[in-house]
Formats: sequence, structure tokens, C-alpha cells
Amino acid sequence: MTVTAPAPMFAIDCPAKPHPMIDPVTTAEAASAPAAAAPSARAPAAAERPGRAGRTSRPAAARAPRSQPVLEQLAGLYPHLFGAAFLPLKRGIFQDLLAAHPAVFERDALKEALGYHTRSTRYLIEVAAGRQRHDLQGHAVEAMAPEHVYQALLEVFRRRQARGREDLRPKLRERIIQAFEESGLTREAYAQLVRGRDEAANALLDEALAEAGARAARDEALLRAFDTSGRSVEDFADMYGLDPRAAARSLERARRARSLTVPA
Repeated sequence: MTVTAPAPMFAIDCPAKPHPMIDPVTTAEAASAPAAAAPSARAPAAAERPGRAGRTSRPAAARAPRSQPVLEQLAGLYPHLFGAAFLPLKRGIFQDLLAAHPAVFERDALKEALGYHTRSTRYLIEVAAGRQRHDLQGHAVEAMAPEHVYQALLEVFRRRQARGREDLRPKLRERIIQAFEESGLTREAYAQLVRGRDEAANALLDEALAEAGARAARDEALLRAFDTSGRSVEDFADMYGLDPRAAARSLERARRARSLTVPA
């Protein structure tokens, strides 16, 4: 029997409004180092496979060797950011590093190393998880923008899909729902913020938001029943044959959705 691999998930496309997605180099000189750029559809599959230590293959073979010394310097100076575990970087970290170490880093080499670092799968996984951005001291200083989380999710799943036969779209759809719910935005505002030009990605986004809407309706009905029951969450869940933890999550989602509703 012939096993057919699923079609490529989709190509990552820029959203309608360009923004500095992942790359912390957010000034004009960052234009030459776009974050999480998708390789060409005609590129060989091997170019999409991650390399050792979780880093992705680079567009140019010479890029990693040229960036490696700077990356090693960064890991030595800031192991909490560039060491065994990565943390998302605050926007403007490029200027912060130059100001803190004017005699250590050459401007172009640092820019290239940061671009390579922030395009790595390990880094994008942290962004996709919605972790906050951090300064050089490792302090969380800025929330991750919803559109950056969404674009990182697409890119991480695209890379994983390229390496296997399993259709990862259902898992991605669930992760998009989670990212949407954590964004604190309405479905309309979230869609307007993250929608790009890729039709397949937009179709999956629409499916995820439709499912989130149906879930929200169920959550609201459950919250209404809970509010009128006068019972504890545990007793209420037992009365309806629900898992108490699942019921608590549904009730919390419904309360959060209510808080977003603007009175007419």
C-alpha cells in the first residue's frame, strides 16, 4: 500500500502590515535580517531540517561559522539568555549590547549573529509559547505581542511538518486557539491582527477561531448554569459528570470572555 505524505502545511507569509516579528534588531538596519523567514518552496527539504543543538539550517552555508564566535561570546556573557535555555529578547537588545560592550562586538557581526539566533527553532519555540521578552539582566520587561506568537507558531509547525508524515494541522489549530484565548483579544481583533496573505494559513486561522467561538458558547452556557447553581466548582462538576479541573478551566475562560465584552 502506498503511503502518501501530507501536503506541505503552508508557506509562511508576512502579515498585511509588516512588523518586527522575532528579530530584536528593530531599527532600520534590521531590514537585512528578517525574522523566521520561510525558505523558498523550491529549496531542498534538507534546508528546512534543524541542525545539531536544535538550530535550524541556515540559508547560506557560511552563515553559521561566521556567527558562531559571536554566539559563543553572547552565551558566555549572558548564559541566562543565550545558554542552554533561550529566552525571548526585548526589542532594542541590539543597541543594548552595543552600548554595554562597545569594544567587544562589531556591529555587522552582532546583527548577523542575533538574526541567526532569533531564527533558530529553539528560540521560536519560546516565542510561540508566549513567553515575555527579557532584557540583558534576564528581567521580563515586555509582553510578547500576539502576532509574534502566531507567526512563531506557524513557523515552528511548518518546520516540524517538513520533517515528518503526520499531519500536524490539528495540533496547530489547537495551539492557535490557545494563543488566541491568551491574547485577551476578541476573535475579530485577533484575526485582523494576525491574518496574512497565505490562503492555507488563513483557512486554518478561520477554523481555529470558529472552534474557539463554539467553545466560548459552551463555556458561557456552563458559567450561567454554574452561577445559578449556588454550588462549589467540585459539586457542580460532579452534578454534571464533568472533570473538576476541566470545568474550572471552562468557567475561567467564560469569565475572561465576559470581561472582554463591551456594554452597548
